[in-house]
Amino acid sequence: MQESDGLIRIPYSPRPLQATLHNQLDRFNVLVCHRRFGKTVFAINQLIKDTFKCQHENPRTAYLAPLYRQAKSVAWDYLKQFTRVIPGAKFNEQELRADFPNGARIQLYGCDSPDSLRGIYLDSVVLDEYAQMSPRVWSEVIRPALSDRQGRAIFIGTPMGHNAFYDRWAACDELDGWFSALYRASETQVVNDIELAAAKREMTDAEYQQEFECSWTAAIRGAYWAKEMAQAEEDGRITSVPYDENYPVVTSWDLGIKDSTVVWFGQEVGSEVRFINCLAFQGVGLPDMVRELNKLPYIYDQHKAPHDIKVRELGSGVDRKTTAAKLGINFDVTPNIPVQDGIQAVRSLIKRCVFDRENCRDGIEALIQYRSEYNDKRNIFSKAPLHDWCSDYADSMRYYAVCPTSSGYSGDIDYSRANAI
Repeated sequence: MQESDGLIRIPYSPRPLQATLHNQLDRFNVLVCHRRFGKTVFAINQLIKDTFKCQHENPRTAYLAPLYRQAKSVAWDYLKQFTRVIPGAKFNEQELRADFPNGARIQLYGCDSPDSLRGIYLDSVVLDEYAQMSPRVWSEVIRPALSDRQGRAIFIGTPMGHNAFYDRWAACDELDGWFSALYRASETQVVNDIELAAAKREMTDAEYQQEFECSWTAAIRGAYWAKEMAQAEEDGRITSVPYDENYPVVTSWDLGIKDSTVVWFGQEVGSEVRFINCLAFQGVGLPDMVRELNKLPYIYDQHKAPHDIKVRELGSGVDRKTTAAKLGINFDVTPNIPVQDGIQAVRSLIKRCVFDRENCRDGIEALIQYRSEYNDKRNIFSKAPLHDWCSDYADSMRYYAVCPTSSGYSGDIDYSRANAI
């Protein structure tokens, strides 16, 4: 409402810890918060504050969630609730955008389409549940968008293992301009002891430790290959794996149209598979991708692709397998077997894999996080995998596991259930 002093009072009364955080923020911030801490309410109100304290013309601030539908369901109502008291505020329901008479704008985005963010500038941004986002979102899209206006960033969420969110949090103390904080439910008293005890009875210990005690080591709920990847780390199979020119390279492609195209690069030495590289392409045509592969110093033996590569495109009437052949890439087509069988094939494959930690960094994280979607209302896991940024990396690895390698080793795969191509 409009007060007599001319100021607009936002209908928000922060809890003590929220109020402290508002005053402690630096330019870059990593906030690890337990469930029901009130992080989304805090984040939206900090964006409002940053928007109207911004000294630049036409301020732009943004809230990012892992998925667009999450941004809408979690934060859109809060944004409208706290800003509708501002005279002249307009809300665009289709674009999840609030516009104000001074030219300022606050907008909600989903990181399932990160390239829609390219080209914008930002004065302040919140990356909510950053542990579930592709690391590319920050380095390739958001960080450049903050540069010319020296904007603020807030990474916020609960842990999901030792991923990019953990790396950000762990490095804060050594970086100028960075602030970090971690809030466990057992310490904040935001959720009372009776409710915490009830939650603990109804959740697995790993779930409770991750969601309420902000444990970085708790298992990721519903993850398909987290156990196998943890064993690979423990065995020293996530390490430095240089290209060996004595062995040819096998690639596996998940050919995306709207999503990323991901390519894994493996060298098979006996029964061991050495993944020396993993590349993701977004908004790039097949000719450009082939050119990038040809720049690498690898000798290729085989290229694996999904079964739908033989589907003809509507515009040209030519399938992508034929197009690729004209560019010098002769794809072997993956058998079309059920996804769950492919997931099991990857589980077997990982047991004999070695990964290059640096060149496969995003791919490794995707394999750790790839998981079944959890239905909170029904309290069960879906049979289908969650479709997020991990899916492209996981699908490409699945094709590697399912498609027989020309060297002859085909893994522990039952091809009797494969459909005819």
